[in-house]
Amino acid sequence: MKLEIRNVSKQYSGTLALDGFSAELTCGLYGLLGPNGAGKTTLISIITTLLPPTAGTVLYNGRPAGGRDYMKVIGYLPQDPRFYKSFTAEEFLRYMAAMKGIGKKDAAARTAELLEQVNLTAHRNKKIGAFSGGMRQRLGIAQAILNDPEILILDEPTAGLDPKERVRFRNIISRLSSDRIILVATHIVSDLEFAAKEVLLLKEGRLLKKAAPTDLQNSVAGKVWRIQAEEAELEQYMRRYVIANAAASGGQYTLRIVSDEKPQESAQPEQPRLEDVYLYYFGETYETDHRL
Repeated sequence: MKLEIRNVSKQYSGTLALDGFSAELTCGLYGLLGPNGAGKTTLISIITTLLPPTAGTVLYNGRPAGGRDYMKVIGYLPQDPRFYKSFTAEEFLRYMAAMKGIGKKDAAARTAELLEQVNLTAHRNKKIGAFSGGMRQRLGIAQAILNDPEILILDEPTAGLDPKERVRFRNIISRLSSDRIILVATHIVSDLEFAAKEVLLLKEGRLLKKAAPTDLQNSVAGKVWRIQAEEAELEQYMRRYVIANAAASGGQYTLRIVSDEKPQESAQPEQPRLEDVYLYYFGETYETDHRL
C-alpha cells in the first residue's frame, strides 16, 4: 500500500497553510512534528478528505483519494473528538460500528476487544458524559481503529493521557503499524522516538525534513551540549541559547543546550535526542517525558 501526497497546497484568505507539501508513505508509523500553526491539522484534513487542497493531489495505491472505497480504509481521530455524552462506551462503539458498515456479530466482538486494548472494559457501561478527558481520548482511539483501517490518522492522540496510558497507546500503535500506514501528529516527542519509521518535520506549511529518527538525531550531532552554570548566569544563557533542560542542584544549574556553537569552553557534547531535533529546527518548547 502507498499513500502519495503530491505538491499539496492550501490557502486561506491569502495565507498559505500548506505550501507544496510532498511525501510518500508506505506501511509503518510516521510522525508529524511541528509547532502550532505549522499546518499539521490542515494536512490531516486534506488526507482524510475533510478539506479539498487548493492545489496538488493525494493518491492511495495510485488512485485519487476520496469516495466510499477510500473512506472504508481510513481511520481518523481528530484533535478534539466529539462524543454523544448520553451513550455508554459500549453503545458508542457499536453505534460507530454500524456507521462503518460492520455487522452486529463482528461489532460485538470488536467492541469488546478494543475496550480491553484501551483499558476501558471496566467502564464499558459508564456514560461518556462522566468520562475524564483521558478516558474520552482512549475511546476516540478505539473508534479510530474500529474498522481495522489500512490508513490510520491520529491528531494529537495522547493529549490528556497520563504517562502509563501513553505507553499503552504506543504499544497498540506499534503493533498496528506492521501492516498499515499510520500518521501521528503530536507535540509529545517521546511518542515517536522509538516507534516511528520516519518523522516529518513541518514548519510554516513546508516539509523541512523526512527521515528516520536516528538520521534526524544524527543531523544535529555536535549541536547538543551540557554545561554547568551559576544561578546568576542562567538568564543570560536562556536569552542567548535554546535550553532543552535545566536541572538545579546546590545553587548551580546543569543546562542542556541546543546550539551550533559551543556555549562555553568547558561544555561537553551530548548524544542528541529527538527532542533536541525539534528544538534545533523549531527553536521552541516541546512536551517530553525525558529528564536530565
